[in-house]
Amino acid sequence: MSDPSYQPSGGGGPSGPRAGFGRRFVAALLDSIIVGVVGTIVGAILGLSDNASSGVGLLLGIAYYTYFEGSTGQTMGKKALGIRVISLEGGGAIGFGRAFIRYVGRIVSAIPLLLGYFWMLWDKEKQTWHDKFAGAVVVPESSYPVSGAS
Repeated sequence: MSDPSYQPSGGGGPSGPRAGFGRRFVAALLDSIIVGVVGTIVGAILGLSDNASSGVGLLLGIAYYTYFEGSTGQTMGKKALGIRVISLEGGGAIGFGRAFIRYVGRIVSAIPLLLGYFWMLWDKEKQTWHDKFAGAVVVPESSYPVSGAS
């Protein structure tokens, strides 16, 4: 669903407020800790080897990011930092399919020495590679509140 107040522009800067690198980094760190701790606990409960635990961690990461970013645009880390993922074109939720593409894009962003993550530092729309893959941007929640949130 599109946000009627969202207005992409053709100017020289971003088309609206964007979350800064620091907030995005801390949110990603919090999310990594959450997924890592849950994955470790599940792996221990199931008595899995390190390789199997890594696979469980990958599946948990896919489920976590796809669900939260596809629905509200906010993982727990993003919620704690007051930021969210929205569609670049419509301003609404990106949906589960694009959230999954964004997750796969995180892996691609990390491969060349994290270049895809740092890309936002000089990109006009402040997008990482995984944002670009999914047609998304990360914005302050105060500028683009979650629908139905109080």
